[in-house]
Amino acid sequence: MTWQVRHEGSPHSVTLSLDELRQGLIDGQWEPTDEVLGPGETEWVALESHPQLEELAESLEPPPIKHYGEETHIDMTALIDVCLVLLVFFILTTTVAALQHRIQAPSVEEKGKTVGVLKVTKEQVQETMIHVTAKMEGGSPVVLVEGKPVDLDNLASELRRIKGASKKTRLLLEHDDKVAHEFVVRIIDAATTARLEDVNLLLP
Repeated sequence: MTWQVRHEGSPHSVTLSLDELRQGLIDGQWEPTDEVLGPGETEWVALESHPQLEELAESLEPPPIKHYGEETHIDMTALIDVCLVLLVFFILTTTVAALQHRIQAPSVEEKGKTVGVLKVTKEQVQETMIHVTAKMEGGSPVVLVEGKPVDLDNLASELRRIKGASKKTRLLLEHDDKVAHEFVVRIIDAATTARLEDVNLLLP
């Protein structure tokens, strides 16, 4: 007795005996879902559904896939949030540190009286203060320390030298309005590096 067998959905079929069909199913030549037409039958059915083959097809089915619990993984969302908070914090901290370099200019009342302005005599200036002048010459800023030109990169060491050779521990800064604010801030930083007590601005 011959059997007709074909792959699922295929229009082509082959003729086999029942034993050959069973052996082909065991060898993996045929899948349980492939279709078979037995002797005297008029409709194609799946091998796994045919009464003479369903037991064999069922025994050849692979074991069910084991499902394990959810895999352990690191949630990066919280870490990203923390990094963003730290980034904002550092940006704000840097901004505040830059604002601290601003020069605190004295305020002036409507009647012309200055508030918070230190008044000293010429003798006091000569005895306790190092006079530094910043002005524009030839389109470039120039620094004068006690009337002598000094390179800005060497300003801190020059202030430290004068401080050690005299009793002057404060800085009197005089600068033109045309001198860039950044240049004035660098002079103040040099005074801080030289460990001068304070920086006083000379008002016109």
